[in-house]
Amino acid sequence: MRIAYLSTFFPLRGGIAHFNERFALELQRRGHAVRAITFSRQYPKVLFPGKTQEETGGAAGEQAVTAEVRVDSIGPLSWWRTGRSIRKQAPDVLVFKYWISFFAPCFWAISTLAKGRRTRVIYLIDNFIPHESRIGEGLLRWLAFRAVDGCVVMSESVERDIRAVHPKLPIERSPHPVYDNFGAAMEKREARKRLGLPEDAVIALFFGYIRPYKGLDELIAAFPDMAALDPKLHLVIAGECYEDEQRYKDLVKASPLADRIHYFSDYIPNDAVAHHFCAADVLVLPYRTATQSGIVQIAYHFERPCIVTDVGGLSEVVIHGRTGYVVPPDDRKGLVHGMELFLRERKDMTPAIREERRKYSWSAYAEALERLVARLNG
Repeated sequence: MRIAYLSTFFPLRGGIAHFNERFALELQRRGHAVRAITFSRQYPKVLFPGKTQEETGGAAGEQAVTAEVRVDSIGPLSWWRTGRSIRKQAPDVLVFKYWISFFAPCFWAISTLAKGRRTRVIYLIDNFIPHESRIGEGLLRWLAFRAVDGCVVMSESVERDIRAVHPKLPIERSPHPVYDNFGAAMEKREARKRLGLPEDAVIALFFGYIRPYKGLDELIAAFPDMAALDPKLHLVIAGECYEDEQRYKDLVKASPLADRIHYFSDYIPNDAVAHHFCAADVLVLPYRTATQSGIVQIAYHFERPCIVTDVGGLSEVVIHGRTGYVVPPDDRKGLVHGMELFLRERKDMTPAIREERRKYSWSAYAEALERLVARLNG
């Protein structure tokens, strides 16, 4: 197929750009012609809570997809030019990565301008219902889906959300693939040395952007009770804050075990991701809400077990007692119990993780897209 793929690509940063990079390469490997298109401006500065929107550590993986920098998310003239350019190309498929309704006017305009008789518009959906509500969300979401022919989702919970509003929309479901574009694993000792972490510690890792729905405050509050289970337990927090960073620094400072909490408060560039996962013994995601998590799939790549809350699709990929532990959300005692199980059982979960991650291949996700296009073409 000829595919136009519009979303975030390097040098834009973050998990969505990592996903697009890896998936575009997979599509190319399967023989599809992929035209990658990205943003000249992804978010206006006033709406972006981070320090920079661009990657600082190079592209993830050895191969980088070269994307055309064309789309200003708040620039209608760029929408018109991009839509007309895609229409002229007449691709079989126009793919968008959809995760937030902010892009609804942009995506709708480009889709409407680009669609010809043969072009199918498909969304690869992270979230249908946002983690944090915004004014006009329902109207924007309605607009975003006006020109969509079908979508691929990564969890049952997201499919259920879409079906409640669009019961007839063609949907294929395939779980989030395992990220394999952050390089090979390194020795735990070397990773800890690079990060300045104690060599003999048991390290629990919280990784990723810090936002209210991710429950980091609960994890920090629960950590003294966790640490009482093992005097060698340390907590590593690695990720840029997308709200009041000082609040979390104050929580760490006020903790009676602040000396065993290590806070890496900047965005973790691509070439440092392996350091954090290889230094860790277990990943902890205390999310209050979720759909799925690419963070779990990074942990699986580096063969690390996970303690996650039972929200969204997390319990679909973390198998309790085999690849990690699933605990109730918004429950401090539940988090402590999950850590207790991990510390008490001391299971080598590597074989089970290797077996489980076979389900999460990029080829399987590509097949889901191909099946959807075949269905749409009847």
